[in-house]
Order: sequence, then C-alpha cells, then structure tokens
Amino acid sequence: MSQDPQRPRPRRMAALRMGLWVLVGLVAALLVIVWAVGIRQFSTAEQAAEPYGAPFQLVDQDGQPVTESILKGSATAVFFGFTHCPDVCPTTLYELAGYQRQLADEGKDLNVVFVTVDPERDTPEVLKRYVESMDADITGITGDPAAVNAMLDGWGIHHAKVESGSTYTMDHTASVIMLGTEGQFVGTIAYQENPETALQKLDRLTTL
Repeated sequence: MSQDPQRPRPRRMAALRMGLWVLVGLVAALLVIVWAVGIRQFSTAEQAAEPYGAPFQLVDQDGQPVTESILKGSATAVFFGFTHCPDVCPTTLYELAGYQRQLADEGKDLNVVFVTVDPERDTPEVLKRYVESMDADITGITGDPAAVNAMLDGWGIHHAKVESGSTYTMDHTASVIMLGTEGQFVGTIAYQENPETALQKLDRLTTL
C-alpha cells in the first residue's frame, strides 16, 4: 500500500513536537529572566531609597529638637565640621552657600546641613552666629556630646580631637555627603573639588 503524501511522516511529526517543546522551553526561560530582572530592579530601587546613616535626636542652632527627618523632603548637602576650624570648614560652607543661592535662582531647592564634630564648644548659640555669618539658609546641628558622637559614628564620619598647646583642634571627614529626597545616599563632593563639577553634581541632585 502506498503512503498518503499529505500525511506527515512519523519522523517529521517527532521533529515538529520536539521543536514545539524547545520553543515552549525558551519562552519559559525568557519569562523567568524577565521576572528575575524586574525583581532585582525593584529591590535595587528600594535599597536606593533607604535613608543613609543612623537615626539621631539632636538640636539645631535655635535649640529646637531635630531628627533625621530634617534630611528628607528635598535634596540635601550635609557637611561635618566645627566652628573653630581655620580653613576647611568655612571654605566648604561658603562654597555650599554659593551653590545654594545659584540653584535657588533657578528655582531649585537645596537643603544645606552643617553638623558639628565639636559639640563641647559648638553650642546652639555658637552655631547660630556661625551659620548666619554665611548669609545663607544653613541648618546647624549639635547636641549632647555623647549623642553627637553616636550620630557621627553611625554615619561613619571620622572625628578625632587633636591637642594643640592649651587648646585643641578637630580632625574630621572633609567631604560633603549628598542625599536624595528620601534621605538616601547619592554621592559626595570632595574638599576643593572643581566648583563647576560640584555645582553640576548638586544640580543633578535637585532633579532626582
């Protein structure tokens, strides 16, 4: 009996079935990859939005209580220093004040926060005079020395008293920390970084 030419041969049927199973496997693998990538991106986004540093309960230059919530709601530049600092601190704050004004002229909001690493001498009154001398909207933060030191340690900020004759100075981290609107870490500005580069960083920060 001759074979019907319209009927697929057994080998052709087997190959067709195999091809279909391979296609199904590829589709399933693709779906798994898409799902895994989506989960990873979502997880990364969640981590990126997590507040940076340790919680704290301190006071501002007006003696009013402040917590880490002050670092949320707008782009923030945080600098750690002390009012008796001869050069690094006043230079950095002066530059930040200038960047803040430039961005404000463009309708962009930058929150500038100055946290003392020398709470023994930097009382609210001392901080108030210091930040007001910058002629800018800067929030100064101080408090009980133990609480301030705990905050600095929780943020990984280097701070060490260096005896100098009958007085002392402070060795400390000199970089500015940039935080997003959720208080999340975005990057840093190094001491004496190119002003144009620093301003570009802060400009991008205000658009996140």
